Amino acid sequence: MRNLTLLTDLYELTMGQGYFNEGKHEQSAVFDVFFRPNKLITYSVAAGMEQVADYLENLHFSEDDIAYLRSVGGFSEEFLTYIAGLRFTGSVTAVREGEIVFPYEPILTVTAPMVQAQLVETAILTFVNHQTLIATKAAKIVDAAGGGVMEFGLRRAQGADAGIYGARAAMIGGCVGTSNVYAGKLFDVPVSGTMAHSWVMNFSSELEAFRAYARSFPDGCLLLVDTYDTLRSGVPHAIEVFKELRASGHEPKGIRLDSGDLAYLSKEARKMLDEAGFPNAIICASGDLDENSISSLKEQGAKIDSWGVGTKLITSADLPALGGVYKLAAVFENGREIPKIKLSDTTEKITNPGVKEVYRLYDGKTGKAIADYITRAGETIDETEPLELFHPVETWKRMTLTNFTARNLRTLLVKDGKRVTESVHVSRHAEYFREEKARFWEEYTRRDMPHIYKVDLSPALHALKTQLVEGKGE
Repeated sequence: MRNLTLLTDLYELTMGQGYFNEGKHEQSAVFDVFFRPNKLITYSVAAGMEQVADYLENLHFSEDDIAYLRSVGGFSEEFLTYIAGLRFTGSVTAVREGEIVFPYEPILTVTAPMVQAQLVETAILTFVNHQTLIATKAAKIVDAAGGGVMEFGLRRAQGADAGIYGARAAMIGGCVGTSNVYAGKLFDVPVSGTMAHSWVMNFSSELEAFRAYARSFPDGCLLLVDTYDTLRSGVPHAIEVFKELRASGHEPKGIRLDSGDLAYLSKEARKMLDEAGFPNAIICASGDLDENSISSLKEQGAKIDSWGVGTKLITSADLPALGGVYKLAAVFENGREIPKIKLSDTTEKITNPGVKEVYRLYDGKTGKAIADYITRAGETIDETEPLELFHPVETWKRMTLTNFTARNLRTLLVKDGKRVTESVHVSRHAEYFREEKARFWEEYTRRDMPHIYKVDLSPALHALKTQLVEGKGE
């Protein structure tokens, strides 16, 4: 495993030395990871926690790391000696991968000595921001397609790691396979792929190219039919090869369309395949697809069975950054919690202070999610008593729940620097996402003009926040 301890911003280390010099380096601190609203973010699919746990367990400065920091200058020998023996000894509480999460709620909380907690900020945000973003984008695309989406984006990803872990996140979001062979091996997920236009162009004719491919892959023959002329040559030649395959005892898999009017071409190709006796041959489409173009194609009646989505998925083209942040929520002095808050002229940027828990409230009759409820640590929710919810800013907006259940969204991921939950297969994260999404009304997760899901504060947390905003302390 790579040692990613230097995967951090310099200011995390300069602050670390400052804390060391001020005697605050061992002070226990609590940091929350959350994201703020965006017009393109209605809900997100949490991902990246596995990598957070692996990173924290492996955190240490090598001799080369210390030598490099010494060469950078500005760090004292006393501080370098201190971090040379540094390991992560704190705890992390986080939502499960595949959990549906919303703006403002802490999806991951780090509690650790200040230098450790500060040092890990950048890497944790890198893992969680990127994979949550791609898992969310994949979920939207899969929802539009109704399933059958394959991730094809490695060559367009912003680097190898983005392609590898983007493929992982895409699987959590609902993709059924990836073209990325390395990711397939690393995460034990299905890989898929057939041919490129160069294969067809390398033979004397399209027909010979198709025949050559069928000879190599008689039981997995899916032919790319748009190199020259989709309907006049590509599909007819594919049908000719499919008949030859059938005569030799094999059945074709189907065709792929990569350009042109995909709605028209797929409908015409479907007719041709059906009339030729190949109703089970699938039609796969690729080529700069996303949830918007897929929805449009389906509205046009396109006859497409599976979708290969690359650039706009792996880069989350319309929203290239989740915008998750890592904010100090509390420190401890002599065992006493001192809540911290970041103030701003922008209401949305004022943080929620203190150590917190996040609950999801479900309707007792339907089992559907009603709201998320952020409390101070130690608060309990009595499901037998009415619970009043109110908007955290527009407090006159209120509702009372009388028949509900509550579930704590977060569990302990790391304790005393060691992972306490076992690693599970990516498919389990994807299954969990599907299960939880089914517990939401469609109005909250739909792509167009969704309802705003409620994320409310308990009266105790709201009172604490108000006190700190008004400068009254706890």
